[in-house]
Formats: sequence, structure tokens, C-alpha cells
Amino acid sequence: MEKGGVRQYWEPLGPNDDTLIFESRFESGNLRRAIQIYPCEYDLILRPDINTRGHTQWYYFSVGNVRKGRKYKFNLINLMKPDSAYNQGLRPLIYSETEYASTKLGWHRTGGDIAYYQNSIKRKGGSYYTLTFTVTFQHDDDTCYLAHCYPYTHTNLQQYLSHVEADPKRANRIRRRVLCQTLAGNNCDLLTITSFSSNPDAMKQRKGILITARVHPGERHTPHSDPRP
Repeated sequence: MEKGGVRQYWEPLGPNDDTLIFESRFESGNLRRAIQIYPCEYDLILRPDINTRGHTQWYYFSVGNVRKGRKYKFNLINLMKPDSAYNQGLRPLIYSETEYASTKLGWHRTGGDIAYYQNSIKRKGGSYYTLTFTVTFQHDDDTCYLAHCYPYTHTNLQQYLSHVEADPKRANRIRRRVLCQTLAGNNCDLLTITSFSSNPDAMKQRKGILITARVHPGERHTPHSDPRP
């Protein structure tokens, strides 16, 4: 079976097959492998961030074929940081397609039994760490998305910048050009924000302030966010 033109890795064997269906082949998604170790428990392996020596932190994936009221346990087993805000109260984010359709509730915090700890898996130069948490889904046959932080994709950013450029009240104070391209081939925009109606000589004397953003996973700003994935 295909969803959104993408063939699923796992096909349920029948109506009684309650194996979860994982997917991350969408923009900003990250999940390399899911391993079922008990009926309602899964070990999850993430892909490293691009152009790093194996750094893993960002996760964003969907689960389907869920059962209402059943507690599922997820173990992300190849994280790199020796400590995490999950040990100080941070919780994963969830988005339910069914819940959004009925109540318009978008991304919100979820999860119980949360722990972050060093596991027994060894790697060159150190160890791996596990983030474990449980989720009880509220609807049968729902598709839910789980993420480390509120997803804000490159497409979201491009749509927002185009919206700003189309606003006549703001367009005369912003100039947008492509500074370079990322390793993934995405445009990295350079925005110049100032009053362009000033005297050119006076503009040359102005001091500039350089602001960078979206450098690492989780470092994001959502000026115009859509609650949908």
C-alpha cells in the first residue's frame, strides 16, 4: 500500500496485525530504522545530521496502525549527547491527524516514563545514549507524528519569506538574495533589512548587525507557523 506516493516498508498482514507502521520520508523527517522488540515496544535508530561525525539529536517521524488506549514504548538508542533537557522535564511533541481534523489541535507535548541515559552500545571515541518514553494514542487507526522540536521546514521558511516580500508595508524595507546553497541544495537566503529610501552615502556609514538562525537542530523560529506537518 502507498501513502502520498510512498510505498510503506511494512504491510499489515490482516486486521489483527497491530504492528506499528513507521515513516520518515518527508521534509525534515529523520528515522533510519525501527525494530520491534516487544508487542508495544520499539528500538529506534536515527540518521546522523549531515556533515557531522555522527551527531544525532533531531527525530521526526510518523507512526500508523495505532490502537486507542494502548501504551507504546519508544527507545531512541543512538543519541550522542551525554545529557539532555529530557532529564529536566522536556517532553516529545506529537501531532495527531485525527485530533487535528476534529478539534484543530496541532502540535503539543506528550509522553510519559521519560528517561535519558547512557546505554551499553559502544562507538569509536565514546558511548551512545538512549531517550525512552511512552505514548498512549487517543484514536484507533490514527497517523501521529512525533518530533524533538516543533518542525519548521525549509518550505515553511520559503513560504513565509515570499509572504513578507508580497506585503507592500514591509517589502520596501527588505531585500532578499541567495547567499549560497546548502549541502542538500537548498537556497540559503541573505536578508537585508533597513530603510532603503535613505541617502546612499548615509547608508554606507551605517553599522551592520549580522543575525544567523537555523544552524543546529532545534534552533528555530516560527514567525508564521502552520500547525499541520
